[in-house]
Amino acid sequence: MTTQLKIGLAQLNPTVGAVSHNLEKARDAISKLRDADLVLFPELYIAGYPPEDLVLRRSFVAACKTAVEDLAREFAEGPAILIGLPWRDGDKLYNSVALLNGGRIETVRHKHDLPNYGVFDEKRVFDAGPAPGPLVVKGVRIGVPICEDIWTEETCETLVETGAEILLSPN
Repeated sequence: MTTQLKIGLAQLNPTVGAVSHNLEKARDAISKLRDADLVLFPELYIAGYPPEDLVLRRSFVAACKTAVEDLAREFAEGPAILIGLPWRDGDKLYNSVALLNGGRIETVRHKHDLPNYGVFDEKRVFDAGPAPGPLVVKGVRIGVPICEDIWTEETCETLVETGAEILLSPN
């Protein structure tokens, strides 16, 4: 049995801090990619990259989550969507990607290997997530190493060992 998964890449250039503007661009891209099974957006797309200290504002992180929830409801009939956003879980703040499917946020994966060199200062504002496991779209087990995660053996090895059939890296 052959499984086919049609992936649409929405390699867009979001504006840092412009959640509503980025949401509108995402809606437009998804509408153009309606025949895909899955649409992949870049790392921290809804916030814009790099969001720096904006993610320290709880209201900004909440606005990002609300925008992504709205997007999920709007495209409840598909395609599935992988979109980057800052994600708060209690006192932890993560650089994450959410899988939107069936009108809701189905699951979230967090970036494991945070950069702290040059212009990148993610260790200051984000917590490192646990080694991620794959997520499933149309029966295909997908590993989602976020940017630097794909550069290290640990994350990719963990994804493969836990059954990932393909890796999609939002960066």
